[in-house]
Amino acid sequence: MPGAGPILLFDKSVLQSLSVDEAVWLDTFYFPCITPVFFTETLADLEKEVQKGRTPEEVVGNLAEKTPIGGAINVYHHTLSVNELLGRTVELRHVPVVPGGNPVDAPNGRRAVVYDAPPEAAALSRWQEHDFLDVERRFAKAWRDALSGIDLDALFRQGRDIIKRVGRPKDLLAAKVTAAELVRKPGSRYVAEALAGYKPYDLGRGLVERWRANGSPPITDFAPYSAHLLLVDLFFCIGLGADLIGRERPTNKIDIAYLYYLPFCMAFTSRDKLHERTAPLFLDNDQVFIRGDDLKTDLAKLDAHYSQLSNEEKLRGVMSFAHYPPVEGDFLTSKLWDQLMRPEWRDWAQKQPEIRSKENDAKIVAEINEIADAPRLNIEDLSEYEEPDAVLVQRKVPLYRGKWRMVPPEVEKSSTK
Repeated sequence: MPGAGPILLFDKSVLQSLSVDEAVWLDTFYFPCITPVFFTETLADLEKEVQKGRTPEEVVGNLAEKTPIGGAINVYHHTLSVNELLGRTVELRHVPVVPGGNPVDAPNGRRAVVYDAPPEAAALSRWQEHDFLDVERRFAKAWRDALSGIDLDALFRQGRDIIKRVGRPKDLLAAKVTAAELVRKPGSRYVAEALAGYKPYDLGRGLVERWRANGSPPITDFAPYSAHLLLVDLFFCIGLGADLIGRERPTNKIDIAYLYYLPFCMAFTSRDKLHERTAPLFLDNDQVFIRGDDLKTDLAKLDAHYSQLSNEEKLRGVMSFAHYPPVEGDFLTSKLWDQLMRPEWRDWAQKQPEIRSKENDAKIVAEINEIADAPRLNIEDLSEYEEPDAVLVQRKVPLYRGKWRMVPPEVEKSSTK
């Protein structure tokens, strides 16, 4: 299955820079964390002016072809924040938050959970064929209209008002420190204003009342993830007010939204200058920022490396011969595995693969199919499924991506029966 390796958050600028062949290796050696912001930006390109000789449908289709098929699509940040403010825990442990799987009635009384392919995966398949629903086209137009209506000058004035009270930060790090001080104060007016701004109005009012009923504690204690969102927004506002972030690009407000998802990754990669200046300020010591151009260069090196394999080896498919990045050579990806993954990976990569038999493979496939086809259970109490006997994540893997065959011939045959 594509998507092994460090959990990687990426923005649209990175995928735009890659070839399809390079994107294969991103999907192979990383576990992509895909954000709703990415899907929104991608779909919005249907309403964007493009270079002559290309249509918006072709631009979006090309990007969809390079979008990872592995990894996870993170839950929308607003949904997570509302649930947290209402009392549910959001875990901030560098792992994507995904919608709950479906418990199934697996054979032999086993507890199994199936994560079906998300609807976004089906949408990407359609987009590759330049097939867009009317509702998606309407959404793209609405998003473009909303983008043109972003008022950075209003945020600039808000930032100026804050600066008049607390002083002007000298750089972006100081802007973050200032924002953090304002956020973590008990009874902070900025917290109250932010909670009141949640739509609809009744929701915002209820969130403020719940916070105050608990003694108006520091939001960092009351709702840590919501505190992170507020910190990013307040930092952006102060940065604008201090002229540390430019007001000439309305898309800066969209770009900063990628930082909302930093708690759910091990590494973040982007070619965006604003990201390069701001994201490292919000990463902890266990996370890294990767310049998008550096990642692209390394993915191109990996593509050249594996292109030297024999035709016989290539015929086995990427998913058969590329379980780990190269242990020899100077590859950024291998270094990131050293830094972010278990150190034993190099030993595992050099072990001789176990001899497989067609009988055992057939047995495994049969067990997977039994779980995939098992009836979904409509139950509310999922406590007994917290540690299931089996977890199945379903994804549709194409036979080829770019020049690369993805699966072995026997898998292709079994899938057509």
